Amino acid sequence: MTATSRCRIGIDVGGTFTDFVLADQADRLVRYKEPSVPDDPSLSVERGLPRLIERAGVAPGDVELVVHGTTLALNAIIQRRGARLGLVVSAGNRGVLEIGRAQLPSAFSFLAPKEPPLVPRNVVREVSARLDVHGAVVGQATEAELDEIAAIFQAAGVDAVTVMLLHSYANPAFELDVAARLAERLPGLSISTSAAVWPERREYERCLMALMNAYIQPLMTGYLDRLSQRICGLGVSAPIYITSNNGGTLGIETARQRPIDTILSGPASGVVAASVVARQTPFDNLITLDMGGTSADMSVIQQREPTQTTRTSVGGLPLIVPVVAVSAVGAGGGSIVWVDRQSALKVGPSSAGAAPGPACYGRGGTEATLTDCYLVAGYIDPTHFLGGRLQLDAEAARVALEAVAGALGITGQHRAEQAAEAAIRITTAVMSSEIARDLAQKGEEARNYALVAFGGAGPTHANHIADDAGIASVLVPLTPSTFCALGAILANVKRDFVSSHFLRLADGAPALAALARDFDSLEQTASRWIGSEGDILGSNRYEVSADMRYVGQAFELPVQLPDALRRAPEATALTELFHQAHEKVYSFRDPSSDTEIVAERLRVVGEIPPISLPLLPAGVPATTPPTTRSLFLDGSHIGAAVYQRDDLRGGQVLEGPAIVEQEDTTTAVLPGWSATVDEIGNLLIARCERSP
Repeated sequence: MTATSRCRIGIDVGGTFTDFVLADQADRLVRYKEPSVPDDPSLSVERGLPRLIERAGVAPGDVELVVHGTTLALNAIIQRRGARLGLVVSAGNRGVLEIGRAQLPSAFSFLAPKEPPLVPRNVVREVSARLDVHGAVVGQATEAELDEIAAIFQAAGVDAVTVMLLHSYANPAFELDVAARLAERLPGLSISTSAAVWPERREYERCLMALMNAYIQPLMTGYLDRLSQRICGLGVSAPIYITSNNGGTLGIETARQRPIDTILSGPASGVVAASVVARQTPFDNLITLDMGGTSADMSVIQQREPTQTTRTSVGGLPLIVPVVAVSAVGAGGGSIVWVDRQSALKVGPSSAGAAPGPACYGRGGTEATLTDCYLVAGYIDPTHFLGGRLQLDAEAARVALEAVAGALGITGQHRAEQAAEAAIRITTAVMSSEIARDLAQKGEEARNYALVAFGGAGPTHANHIADDAGIASVLVPLTPSTFCALGAILANVKRDFVSSHFLRLADGAPALAALARDFDSLEQTASRWIGSEGDILGSNRYEVSADMRYVGQAFELPVQLPDALRRAPEATALTELFHQAHEKVYSFRDPSSDTEIVAERLRVVGEIPPISLPLLPAGVPATTPPTTRSLFLDGSHIGAAVYQRDDLRGGQVLEGPAIVEQEDTTTAVLPGWSATVDEIGNLLIARCERSP
């Protein structure tokens, strides 16, 4: 086995397809798509991995790393398919899940139901154990209380128990003691504590973090075990990493223990890939559009770094771990086109999925989807889908869309095409509105951003969205349909750690010394963890931030701290950094108010040797496109030049209207736009300059 035969494989399991990317030390990228198996996603991995390896011409033993992303945990929470849980809380906190933040689920309706709690009230039990805000013991759990709770949990047949005590973030050992005493009474049952999962203040959110981790742990453990067995059964002995919420990866053992860190891992990988690819383009600020078969995920990248947040939601439940900020719209290639009772055309959020799939798949689906719209409007070739591996039924798509046209009252010769174009326009409007809302919240303008389009449907729809949203440029990477799988092997190993100690900067030296000790303690914990994550890692680095606010504010802002200030905290410098952050978000600062720190955060990054993106082969491009195709656009048919992506060369310019076909997707270039091919194969689509 030669040095150049060593390779890495990224895998992303989607609702419709499982994507594979193999990168080797000869700067090759080999990709493959396999239909997903919703009932057991590891089966699609087992089926697709040998075909990828065969296509790449390598042996299973040549693989040095496998990185895998999945939405299994996310779907389990959304669909409420987790473990049966019991919950132990401090006396007086039994309603923590029902009360939550005391907010209505909808600002527009008093009748909208709340999300059902993960734990039924009959298995939420109270104990006398309690801490004050500084972590001092106020009360202890009695033996009688624990005996009664154990009996109730046994009778209820719970699968796992979580302990969440008031202010446990300030004294995690207190919670562990209660859990240990309960474990003596419930042998063999998994018992976790909230502070061990995420020691941050706010009982409701911390409680949900621990509960969600326990809720999905049996499902994820079983899946990861099957995944490991199947990959090993193929002769691949490489370590397996799982993509994480924060845009990094985790060793498979950490993922088993902390599946909470993998809930939003799939969308994050595509954003990571976009930020890496952007380093070789003129663009610093980007909007990512990951449009697959079921949904479209969008995120903002500023200065080539993914935007992070510690406030998001999963299945209507708040999640407070650091994640790549992604917003989702229920519109993908498999989204169903339908007409409501008021005769209004709608797209999604229901999806035809992988089975039966769009009508044009010929697998029993009869409802029109966006993919059927693309086919009937001429954007995709029925004989070229998935490189010809799946022949599309254009007549079935037309029949499905004619039914939609009939419900809308559309008649005439091109009624299917008109219905298809209307659905494409509605999807465009929904997505451009989401982009405008997200940018407005950040005080940004669309004209200062480029749109990065990937996923199976992203490149097909991106130019429409950019045109509607006022975005001047679109970037379509070389491997758009498998971009999230590529992002998986471009990411470093990352994990976040937090402590919640209230430190008022006006207290001077004692507060600053405590801050330095907190960061030192977090770094020691992070260093021990990263040391166990595998031999492939190179050097480590640490990134720190503090959640800060003016005294009396209800919520805080994250403030990134330079390493020098983290090692030697200084009150004036810390305060000024917070003033700047507050001014950026709220347009003012309040120098008369004291400033305090409510949480200290540290991220450890284990560097994985980077992958070089291959350069496009040099050569002279074809002077004329090989074929043309008719597109239905703006109510009429127009001719579009059709190019094959593999035939394009660096510097080549394609004038719209044009279609660029490749095995895993189709890119549309609209009239008035042109596409330029850069040195690594990206298509850079921009508005054509108008003559004065």
